[in-house]
Amino acid sequence: MDTGEPTGTAAAAAGGEKRAMLLRQITEEGGFAFVASAEKAAAGDLRAAEAAREMAWEQLHSGPWSEVEPAWRHAYALACLHVASLRAGDDRRAALRALDMGLIMGGDLLRAELEAAIAQVPANGNREGEGDGAGDAGRNVERWREGLSRNRDLGDALKVLPVKSLSCKQIERRTCISLEAFIHDYFLRESPVILSGCIDHWPARTKWKDIKYLERIAGDRTIPVEVGKSYVCNEWRQDLITFSQFLERMSSPDCSANLTYLAQHPLFDQIKELREDIVVPEYCYAGGGKLQSLNAWFGPHGTVTPLHHDPHHNLFAQVLGRKYIRLYRASISEDLYPHMETMLSNTSQVDLDNIDVKEFPRTEDLEFMDNILEEGDLLYIPPKWWHYVRSLSTSFSVSFWWRTSILPSQGS
Repeated sequence: MDTGEPTGTAAAAAGGEKRAMLLRQITEEGGFAFVASAEKAAAGDLRAAEAAREMAWEQLHSGPWSEVEPAWRHAYALACLHVASLRAGDDRRAALRALDMGLIMGGDLLRAELEAAIAQVPANGNREGEGDGAGDAGRNVERWREGLSRNRDLGDALKVLPVKSLSCKQIERRTCISLEAFIHDYFLRESPVILSGCIDHWPARTKWKDIKYLERIAGDRTIPVEVGKSYVCNEWRQDLITFSQFLERMSSPDCSANLTYLAQHPLFDQIKELREDIVVPEYCYAGGGKLQSLNAWFGPHGTVTPLHHDPHHNLFAQVLGRKYIRLYRASISEDLYPHMETMLSNTSQVDLDNIDVKEFPRTEDLEFMDNILEEGDLLYIPPKWWHYVRSLSTSFSVSFWWRTSILPSQGS
C-alpha cells in the first residue's frame, strides 16, 4: 500500500542528492580541501572526517554569524554526520556530541538526517552508577530539592530584588480563563496577565521535578549555556557542555560563582523527549497566531535576564521554581535608555539591580507592574513590552512566541 512516505531507498537517494549538491556548492565557494576530506570521510576515513569538521568550524567563525555562507553551515552538519557515523561503534558519547553540534551549529539541509542518526544512537542504560557513587548522587538530589525551594519567604525574596519591587501595581492574576476571555480582556488590549492552573496537566509539571529523569533523558546531550550574571556583562561568555555537566554546576555549592544559564535555546527541537512533556497553550492561537519559536530557560537561582523587549507575543510558562518579573509599557521606551548599537537595541542600558540615577535619571520613577511567577503560572507579555526577569530558585521555564495575522488594534 502506498503510504505517501518515501521508501528507505528513495530517502537514501534523496540524501545522496543533497550531499552531492552541497559538495558542488562548497567547491564553488573554494572549499576544495573540505570536499576532498568529505569524500574520504564518506569512504570511512575518520581522520578525514575530523579534518573536514575542523575546516567547516573555522568557516563558521570566520566573521559575524549573520555573514556566514549557509553552505558552510550545511557542510558542518555533513562533517558531523560523518564523524558520528564513524564514532558510533566505539564511542557513543563522541558520536552524540557530534550530532548535537550539527543540530546546534549546522544548517537545516541535513537536519532530518541528524535527528534520525540521534534516534539510532544506543541508549546509555542506567546512569545512576556513574560518577563518584551513590553518595554524590544523593547529595545532588538533595541540593536539587533545596534549589527548588529557595526564597519562598517574601522577606528573603525582597532582599535580592530591585528597589521598589512588589510595591507598585501588580500584574493581574486570573485562573485558567477561556480563549475568548483572553482575547477580549488582554490580547486585544495588549495587556499583560498571569494565568494560573492552565498547565497543571503537562507531564513536565511532575517529571521535571525529578533530576534523575532529566539526567536519564538528556544527560549526554550537548547544549549551549550562558555563563555570567547576564549577557550585557563584560565577563559573560557562552559554553558548550553536556546536560549532565549543567545539572552538576547547578548542584555545586559554588554555583553562584559560576552562574550558568540555559537561555532562549530551542531545546525541544533538539531533545524530542522533553517536547513530549509540554503542550502548546491554546492562547497562542489568538489573532490567527502562528508559533514562531519555542524556547527553554533553565538555571539556578540568581540568573537574570536584563530589561529588554521582544517583537512577538510571548506566553511564558513557569514549569519549575519561581521567578520575579517586572514589566514596563512599550510607550515609555525612550525613558528606559535602549542601547544604541543594533545588536542590543532591544535592551536597556539601565541595570535595575543597581540603577545609576545620575546617568539614567528618567528611569527611577517610571511606573511599572510586577509579580512573582509561581510554578504552573502562564504570563502573557504583549509585543514590545519591556521585561526584567530574576530567578528566585532553581527554575525551568518555557516561552512560546507567536506572530499574528490580526493586529490587536484591528480587533473589535
